[in-house]
Amino acid sequence: MKRLQHFFSYALFALLALTALQTQAADSRLDTIIERGYILVGTTGDFKPFTYLNPETGKYEGYDIDAAMKLGEDLGVEVRFVATTWKELVDGITSDKYDIAMGGITRNLTRQKKVNLSLPYIKTGKSPLIRLADKDRFKSLADIDQPGVRIAVNPGGTNEKFVQANIKQAQIITVPKNLDIPGELIANHADVMFTDNVEAIISARHHPELYAVDPTNTYTKDDFGYMMPRDDFAFDNWVDLWVFKMQDKGEFAKLEAKWITQ
Repeated sequence: MKRLQHFFSYALFALLALTALQTQAADSRLDTIIERGYILVGTTGDFKPFTYLNPETGKYEGYDIDAAMKLGEDLGVEVRFVATTWKELVDGITSDKYDIAMGGITRNLTRQKKVNLSLPYIKTGKSPLIRLADKDRFKSLADIDQPGVRIAVNPGGTNEKFVQANIKQAQIITVPKNLDIPGELIANHADVMFTDNVEAIISARHHPELYAVDPTNTYTKDDFGYMMPRDDFAFDNWVDLWVFKMQDKGEFAKLEAKWITQ
């Protein structure tokens, strides 16, 4: 009798597990996206060269904008971009405002608690952006973290978290728009911006008044990925395989050549 009870208990458990898996598969966002014919991509539009809302054209452009278009092509659906901010990035996923977020998003354990982050597609790290005139003044983190030094940050992202964790003496100034910070440095309204080394390099390239401090030796070792809802295994696994194939076929290398190393 006990063996029979164990058998029925196991059978019931297996049936419930199978039902849960079938329900999850049926409810996957992957199927929803394909059925409706478009994917909603959240992006901040303020982080060159990955995502930028061009005020002249009113359209998004950049490394991850091109990647999003390729993602939509490979899914066989239209891409529709949804404006968001760094502060609202995770909430946009958890509240169903968009299916995926793309645009230079750092993979970290804090975000992974609430959402899923794809396989990485590029390595990066935090680096200071300063005025060229100050390159002999700011050579290290200790040089920067001094009374009287003004550090500009955009709220809600990993740049702000890095500053909060590492800056104890310098003044922290909040700037609502990330793209406005290089201009604040040039205008001498702030002295330093901590950002990912790619953005620091690009900003210095486009503004000869600015200087990226030792961008090959970053203060952190990070990577970027794409943000999706947590626990949707079908959609998450599809995106992970897509990222792997983009790497394997050299598609990300082409985007890097177009947007970063040109």
